[in-house]
Amino acid sequence: MPYAARLAAAMLAGLLAQPAVQAQDGQRPATGVPWNARVTYVVDGDSVWVQPLVGGKRQRLRIDGVDAPEICQTHGTESRQALQALALNQRVRVTVWAYDRYGRAIATVVRLQGDVDLGERMVEEGWAWTDGYGTRLGKYWRAEAQARWAGRGLFAERWPELPADFRNRHGPCGAAKPASGD
Repeated sequence: MPYAARLAAAMLAGLLAQPAVQAQDGQRPATGVPWNARVTYVVDGDSVWVQPLVGGKRQRLRIDGVDAPEICQTHGTESRQALQALALNQRVRVTVWAYDRYGRAIATVVRLQGDVDLGERMVEEGWAWTDGYGTRLGKYWRAEAQARWAGRGLFAERWPELPADFRNRHGPCGAAKPASGD
């Protein structure tokens, strides 16, 4: 075997072996290090719980690059069902990039069967927006443009309400509504 091929194989083996220690120690997974898990629960269209395949503590993940409708928002249930169909009980490769203010890991999640990037697929199918803001294009802007053009999923509506706008108007799902006259 040529030297370059042996070196590449050794580097790949090192990458695959290292995450087992990271995910198993009960601490937050390290950023930038891929590890394998099984999706055990789908919270909504952009959040899942996974169990590392090597054992250890379950992790809640927010899928990087997307924003899906709130579960109590129009299309929220359909978005969750779409992600359940794609990912529930499936083996995935997780790469954590950051942590949000709630302590959730922000991660790229790729289903091993078919090498499917869950964030990209949710946007392609029209069940989530890409994470663009202002003049910054989101990670999956092309997929969103195609879903909008085709009228897929929530983009069948002319102007579906963004989750941030929904939260600003109604608060988080499950929040008590003020009594009328307050």
